[in-house]
Amino acid sequence: MKVVVPSNPADAKGLMTSAIRDDNPVVYVFHKGVMGLPWMARNPRAIDEVPDGEHLVPIGKANVVRTGSDVTVATISLSVHHSLDVAEKLAGEGIDVEVLDLRSLVPLDREAILQSVGKTGRLVVVDEDYHSFGMSGEVAATITDHDPSLLKARVRRVAVPDVPIPYAHVLEEAVLPRHARIEEAVRSVLGS
Repeated sequence: MKVVVPSNPADAKGLMTSAIRDDNPVVYVFHKGVMGLPWMARNPRAIDEVPDGEHLVPIGKANVVRTGSDVTVATISLSVHHSLDVAEKLAGEGIDVEVLDLRSLVPLDREAILQSVGKTGRLVVVDEDYHSFGMSGEVAATITDHDPSLLKARVRRVAVPDVPIPYAHVLEEAVLPRHARIEEAVRSVLGS
């Protein structure tokens, strides 16, 4: 079984086409915040053109959506856009953040993770799932299982605390990985 999670309209089309054509079962997860539902605040980065004609995105292949040299932020779905917002803000301070859109959880593009962290030496994993037993731990384990000496600082995971998601909107926003928490994690791995 494969699992894909697009973050933008082009990947949504390309991964859907690849999923339909794949002989294996594919779980296709699409975040309602990327969809731009009327009651949710939209991130303008999630709105883009859908390519005409044949468009395939390979399952299991991550995408570097922003190159950087100081820290890698590995993430999926709507968190890609939040991470890009933070990366642009920090660029003004001379902090160069690489943002890696994993796009696929199964199979996970471990080579892309290792290559990016090998370049930056630092890793922040951002995920809207719970902190325990999720993607963030698996991405971190990719580094520690392969070569922990790649890291100049400990891995930081920005995820939902292991509590039920609150119903009240303001409380829900407090537990989700948003700009302030991502920025704090990036600064933390840089020692600033």
